[in-house]
Amino acid sequence: MTTPAFSLDTLRAQFPSLSLTDGDKPRVYFDNPAGTQVPQQVIDRTLEAMVNKNANLGGYFTTTVAADELVNEAHQAMADFYHANSAREIVFGQNMTTLTLHMSRCLGKRFSTGDEIVLSRMDHDANVAPWLLLAEDRGLTVRWMDFDPETYEFADDALTKVLSPKTKLVAMGFASNCTGTINDVKHFAKQAREAGALFYVDAVQLAPHCGIDVRDLGCDFLVSSAYKFFGPHQGILWGREALLDETFSYKVRPAGNDLPHKFETGTLSHEGMAGTFGSIEYLASHGGSPGASGKTYAHMSERGAAIHRAFDVFTDWEHQLCNRLIAGISRVKGLEIRGITSPNAVHRRVPTVSFTLEGHTPQSLAKAFAARNIFVWSGHNYAVEPVTRMGLMDKGGVLRVGLAHYNTVAEVDGFIAALDQIKG
Repeated sequence: MTTPAFSLDTLRAQFPSLSLTDGDKPRVYFDNPAGTQVPQQVIDRTLEAMVNKNANLGGYFTTTVAADELVNEAHQAMADFYHANSAREIVFGQNMTTLTLHMSRCLGKRFSTGDEIVLSRMDHDANVAPWLLLAEDRGLTVRWMDFDPETYEFADDALTKVLSPKTKLVAMGFASNCTGTINDVKHFAKQAREAGALFYVDAVQLAPHCGIDVRDLGCDFLVSSAYKFFGPHQGILWGREALLDETFSYKVRPAGNDLPHKFETGTLSHEGMAGTFGSIEYLASHGGSPGASGKTYAHMSERGAAIHRAFDVFTDWEHQLCNRLIAGISRVKGLEIRGITSPNAVHRRVPTVSFTLEGHTPQSLAKAFAARNIFVWSGHNYAVEPVTRMGLMDKGGVLRVGLAHYNTVAEVDGFIAALDQIKG
């Protein structure tokens, strides 16, 4: 392995939680797919908002004016993060699930009995259940994109097989929170667009690992949660401005019809928006100089380009850690990794590695790792469809290990050694 192209010690020092111990045991955060740790910048922004900007919007006094400025800054920061055309395309909400439940209802006004929607067998249930509920209420037909359980990827024609003239919407994940697979969203969005269907993307698992460019993807909606990319519990949806403008919104009567506020129900978490702003500032601060990563992002805002450069550097380190983890656990007899394993294909996955081990339930493994202060998740992790597709729902699901750019070689090697001890 090579050393990362950034000072890992300096970076880790920005995260207060990474230095915590329990007794004499350091905490090893491999639970990142369920929520990452936050840097001091996020904490500072959150505290500042609650102390100095704690008011509702639209008034004339000091704190309400400051809150207005904060909300505008947060919208623009997320527009840069997604490479959106305008801050008017950014909708804040409680989390990705809540936003998708809300947006599914709003979009449902466009659909009629007999229309079809396409869902993915690889998705987190937050991008499945809202659409299933809508289909039940509106009399829609649900068709499914299926992935290959041997390769853990979709075939190029997986979507065209189920598209029809009646298809009104396709919903799929950018990256799986179970298999780790990164899906070719741009490819499938083009197919959906040619069929006249809307394309809704869950980018929750991709957002902590790769830069996002909604203009390039060709999708219609994309949503993620800030607590997965080093921020607070906050959901952020992007939608095409013209589409958002014409879409019905469920809202209270005093709320206006201006974007994006007609979709932002009630009083938002301003402190959450401040923390989200802080996470974007953190990412941009690691963007280095233009051209340093060998790529150019001249078409983006300065902050957007810096975020993409930061991810270029972080991704290289994550790939190294992921390959080391996969190589180490692959040697364990009876262990099956439920995802892409080839080092040459690591760019087609995020560093979320799920596996099963003969003779051990995922829950017993998770408890054994927790006793060693290594934090991992077990079960279906809300990935009901892929876990069911792999025949693991009645077997306890999977043991999931999720890496982030602040993790270390020593942590990966420690996990491998602990697995050897636990297996016995």
